[in-house]
Amino acid sequence: MSLPALQNTSVFYRRIVSQFPQDISLAFAYGSGVFKQSGTTQGQMGKNMLDFVFAVDDPVTWHTMNLLQNRKHYSFLKYLGPKQISSIQNDHGAGIYYNTLVPSNGKMIKYGVISTDSLIDDLLHWKTLYVAGRLQKPVKILLQSEDGKLRAALVGNLKSAVTASFLMLPESCAEEDLFVQIAGLSYSGDFRMVIGEDKSKVLNIVKENLQHFRILYSHILQECPQVVYKPQQGKLEVDKSPEGQFTQLMALPRTLQQRITRLVDPPGKNRDVEEILLQVAQDPDCGLVVQQGISSIVKSSSISQSAKGIVTAGLMKTFSYSTKKVWKMWKGWRRKSP
Repeated sequence: MSLPALQNTSVFYRRIVSQFPQDISLAFAYGSGVFKQSGTTQGQMGKNMLDFVFAVDDPVTWHTMNLLQNRKHYSFLKYLGPKQISSIQNDHGAGIYYNTLVPSNGKMIKYGVISTDSLIDDLLHWKTLYVAGRLQKPVKILLQSEDGKLRAALVGNLKSAVTASFLMLPESCAEEDLFVQIAGLSYSGDFRMVIGEDKSKVLNIVKENLQHFRILYSHILQECPQVVYKPQQGKLEVDKSPEGQFTQLMALPRTLQQRITRLVDPPGKNRDVEEILLQVAQDPDCGLVVQQGISSIVKSSSISQSAKGIVTAGLMKTFSYSTKKVWKMWKGWRRKSP
């Protein structure tokens, strides 16, 4: 999972991580401050906020220690104590608690804390596709425990991203088309793509990071029986037969299968999932149904997590963070204007 990184940047990121309690099963850095995007200069990239996610086995203990070490990072919620903070983290939004606009080592950072169990659940079942979606794109893994269950879930999430994307792609496509489809999964249905994100963000991510996507996915593509992968030509031929699509639908994460079932099966009919997916596999609009299912997962988690973010960040930081997002969106729009 770990991607090649310049030694000095890896050391810099690890220096930041070392300022937090070390009971971390997975730590990774991601986003436009870590990976270059099209239309962004190296200088602009250096000014972007650095994003981190920490998966921890015991959130109450971790927040207890972090409140002692980094109390200033928290909003007014610090007065409620670590148990309440962990409850807000686990029970609301996408199961992740963010502290944002935190100064560290001369940079501004944002870090999210998620329980290892919640992360594995999202990776395997796409309950929210919030952190799982981030891990479908290139990230810099800084710490990872030897937990075999977590390792298997990380790989399973990548395989699910490939399978879902196959269902939405034509029979023959370019490798880049697949990566654009994968990169867009976690943005599909995200209301922030309407009001807070640069619309060309997905394409910008892929264009500058093709090699990183290949490192993540080439092994999976070479072993997948549902596709003929021609890496030298950068082309794919996907099995789009009803039988092939049924196999792909049956391999999708559980939450997505449930969302597809709700979209297709009228209330009260109560057919089993396999029967419904067999029907979808033969539908010319199969890809559209899968797209709608993914959008419905992302829409609900993006709204609830953003609402939670107002509380966890506090009003002033939320206003500052949102203003920067809208400014980036406007700059992206200006770049595309004639």
